[in-house]
Amino acid sequence: MSEALKVELAKELGFYDVVQRDGWGGITTRDAGNMVKRAIQLAEEQMANR
Repeated sequence: MSEALKVELAKELGFYDVVQRDGWGGITTRDAGNMVKRAIQLAEEQMANR
């Protein structure tokens, strides 16, 4: 996953402030899982639109 996509997803999911303060290691496991779920969702939407 690109850094830009990770940042976009963190902002969308509301924990980018934690990333800015503590880095990626500061996010919770739940936040990381939600980020992966959302990335998969976006990829599936892109594939469906082709």
